[in-house]
Amino acid sequence: MTRLAHTPLSVLDLSFVASGSSGPEALRGTLDLARHVDGLGFDRFWVAEHHNLASVASGAPDIMAGQILAATERIRVGSGGVMLPNHAPLMVAERFKVLEALYSDRVDLGLGRAPGTDQLTSHALRRRQDVDPGDDFLDRLKELMLWDSGQWPADHPYRTIQVMPVDVKLPPILLLGSSGYSARLAAQIGVGYAYAHHFAQHDVLDAMLSYRAGFQPSERLATPHAILALAVVCAPTDEEAEYLAGSVDLAHLRRARGHYGPIPTADEAAAYPYTEADRAFIRRNRDKVLVGGPDKVAQGLERFLDTTLADELMIATAIPDMAAKKRSYTLIRALQAVSAAA
Repeated sequence: MTRLAHTPLSVLDLSFVASGSSGPEALRGTLDLARHVDGLGFDRFWVAEHHNLASVASGAPDIMAGQILAATERIRVGSGGVMLPNHAPLMVAERFKVLEALYSDRVDLGLGRAPGTDQLTSHALRRRQDVDPGDDFLDRLKELMLWDSGQWPADHPYRTIQVMPVDVKLPPILLLGSSGYSARLAAQIGVGYAYAHHFAQHDVLDAMLSYRAGFQPSERLATPHAILALAVVCAPTDEEAEYLAGSVDLAHLRRARGHYGPIPTADEAAAYPYTEADRAFIRRNRDKVLVGGPDKVAQGLERFLDTTLADELMIATAIPDMAAKKRSYTLIRALQAVSAAA
């Protein structure tokens, strides 16, 4: 039996808007996908927060999480994540305590340090909050945890405020990261950690292993739990997977040039007039995308598990063809049964 056989598998979906499609269709697609992977037995389904991007339909992970929880039966649902610099910690506490009250033990609160958008939109999100415009993530995180614990200093003006529902604790908190900072912070405060390998520039081994090495047990989490988020496109054959992944390749190429439009179809990607420089960029970027048939994907996932010691894999399949996306997750889930029998 291999590591893959007993490693929890989860899903990250960003409600990408596909070329020729619409925002409402993207949001409904996320709900459809959540129901599909819930039936397959995946462990979690996370949605993200991005703003002012024509390619992403949702900037409200709390609202999407509530819709997904209502549409599914057993899968854990959460934010991957709430971008804490954009929100008053009290508001985050209220919204996620409501979700936890309605769907006990099925909710995750993933928190990110970045604004999830450009500078101007970030300013618009925060301009009516009386805060230092610098990086105040740690202060906001401490405040959020105090809203949960209620252990304010005796002279603190907030100590008389109750977060409703008062008899519900916040769901598990996990920190998201694409650098070493969040890994060290998650280890220090004793919460789960999710590393975004699908877009990070930082060394994945440094982030994942330093989190595990530095982990300090807490009331929230007794042992480390490291999630590795990976971009994966799986199809019945390597050739078909390569064709489908053309959407991912062209989308990454366009984003690198500052174009954040809808995700191109595989047909559009196949017809695109790539230059040699474009193809070189795509080859380099393929280090962050695992593409292939079941055997190739299984080998890649096992390699990541062996090197990073991840406790869980979170798969992001950012292709616009919903039928092919569902099939990709079906094939990935089936790899566990194959691994268990090996």
